[in-house]
Amino acid sequence: MNKQNIVSRILILAAMLIIIALAYPHKSGSFSYHFEEGRPWNHGLITAQYDFPVYKSDDQVKQEKAEALSRFAPYYTLNARVAREQMEATEKVAKGVLTKQEAAYLMQTLQRLYAVGILSIEDAGKVEKQGFSRITIVNQKHQAEVYPLSECCTPRGAYELLLAGSPEGERSKLPMIGLNGLLLPNLAFDSTTTAIMHQKLLNEITEISGMVQQGEKIIDRGEIVDASTYQILMSLKRSMEERGVDARRANGMFFGIVALFALFVSMIILYLITFRPLLFSDIRSMLFFSILMTIVIVMTCLLTRYTTFSIYIVPFAWVPIITRVFYDSRTALYLHMVTILICSFLAPEPFEFMVLQMAVGMLTVASLKDMEQRSQLFQTSLWILFTYAFAYTAFILARKGSFEMVHWQMYVYFAGNALLVICSYVLIYFFEKAFRLVSSVTLVELTNINSELMLEFAEKAPGSFQHSLQVSNLAMEAAKRIGANALLVRTGALYHDIGKMSAPQNFTENQQDGVNPLSKLSYIEAAACVLKHVSEGVRIAEEHGLPEVVVSFIRMHHGTSKTRYFYNSYKNAHPGEPVDDALFQYAGPKPNSKEAAVVMMADAVEARSRSMSVYTEESIREMVEQMIGLQMADGQFEETPLTFRDIQIVKEVFIRKLISMNHHRIAYPELKE
Repeated sequence: MNKQNIVSRILILAAMLIIIALAYPHKSGSFSYHFEEGRPWNHGLITAQYDFPVYKSDDQVKQEKAEALSRFAPYYTLNARVAREQMEATEKVAKGVLTKQEAAYLMQTLQRLYAVGILSIEDAGKVEKQGFSRITIVNQKHQAEVYPLSECCTPRGAYELLLAGSPEGERSKLPMIGLNGLLLPNLAFDSTTTAIMHQKLLNEITEISGMVQQGEKIIDRGEIVDASTYQILMSLKRSMEERGVDARRANGMFFGIVALFALFVSMIILYLITFRPLLFSDIRSMLFFSILMTIVIVMTCLLTRYTTFSIYIVPFAWVPIITRVFYDSRTALYLHMVTILICSFLAPEPFEFMVLQMAVGMLTVASLKDMEQRSQLFQTSLWILFTYAFAYTAFILARKGSFEMVHWQMYVYFAGNALLVICSYVLIYFFEKAFRLVSSVTLVELTNINSELMLEFAEKAPGSFQHSLQVSNLAMEAAKRIGANALLVRTGALYHDIGKMSAPQNFTENQQDGVNPLSKLSYIEAAACVLKHVSEGVRIAEEHGLPEVVVSFIRMHHGTSKTRYFYNSYKNAHPGEPVDDALFQYAGPKPNSKEAAVVMMADAVEARSRSMSVYTEESIREMVEQMIGLQMADGQFEETPLTFRDIQIVKEVFIRKLISMNHHRIAYPELKE
């Protein structure tokens, strides 16, 4: 890989780093400690660097306000004019109707009632509905006195009181003078004074409960954060955020965060260059890794920055799940590790967070080792839920030794996390289409021999179809033994010869009547017909929307080898003449993976085995050694990571399988009559 390509891949990861750094929730203050009430302080000694107030909690302030308001009494003023007018009107009406004694009683009682105040029924109901049990009455001398609501008369109450205390008893003539119309309320609601006194009462309730002096110890490592200390720490945090940090320190904090994240990203580059150079050279893979990790990390940053949800609701398992579906387990686990390292800075308990996430990541990779069904995602989500719950409970018990310290709402977050894991199928589909990747589930679907394309292949070229089935069986077994992707090998082998559908009669395995139309053509023309099945196969595959990784098997299953039969025949027929090798040579390219190389070897060996007349272990071994030896001598495996040991294992698998496929059967004796 040239320097320009290396730089382009580093720039991709650098772009990811910049996006993460911008999304990271920077704070205006320098308080960056994580703590919870009832749990130990996991940081060092904290002392007050300056005097700061201890703020009451919101609940405490709210409770104090509620208690104060419960003692508040709305303000009402006495209307002397109403009392005077009603007294005069009552005195006129009482003359000639009431006895002298009863009239004197009436006037004295009315004077006393109006002196205290008569409250309208509407106002009495309103005060009671608002939850007040008292009212404040302001007299003409501007003196305020508080009365229980139960001692304040309404017109109806005053009427009943007058009748009950009449000296005439049942002979009282009070109802005859129309008291209902004479007893009018003389208390008027004073909204202005009420509002002023209400606000004054609230203003008297302060948010501060005390002060912490400079140099005073707040908490030390290992001490439990009780309710009092928790409030002091929250007050310190608020104070530091209000003070803020100077620009120089803020820039230093930002640089430190970016430097750490750059270190973690460089670990990805180092891993890929050292252990997965092919992935590092593939621009699509680099984009895939960067986008996937950025999605999860930015999601964590935004959740921490703008919500109060726990970080454990973020589906960190998306990284190992989606990576494992398209790539290998080691890469999936490594990317997961780097992701949680970056996100651990946002966790309230970084060590606890990393323990839980590593356990989940390892289980995820193990459960999806061979993902061939979509239902496996659901099973994996259940395992993730169990792992989270078990690891969290065990972690708390190991540190606290009591279930009382377990925060049960965490299990709700774990359940939400498991549900979001199931949603990873949507992302799998997105990445599969966007980056032209192929998941194991898609490969399983493509190996269905009852699909429309496979049925057409079996109908038009039955011999080639059977050959492909045998090649897939041979290649799949060999791939398993050398650690290659067996499912991919099986899929590629099934489709490697579909180009023969275009002209099935040109290939001996499809010639049932023994007539070979190529025998009427020149060697060059016949070779062109045979070579054409590769380009035709690519065309058919692309028309049916087969993934590029499967199409590559069609292109590479012959590499850059020659059609030996026609090439050798032409040379024998034209001795001494120069030969244009390109007329007899496949366009290639050569196999560039273990999987493509295994299919190439299986194709050659299986085709050659059909022309053998004697099937013994010696003849089969000799044939396998000869065919694969020719391919090696021709340099067909130069671009693959195959080792000599891998090739030897493949040979042994082919020999064993061909022997079992071509074993002799017992002849059944005929029945003698």
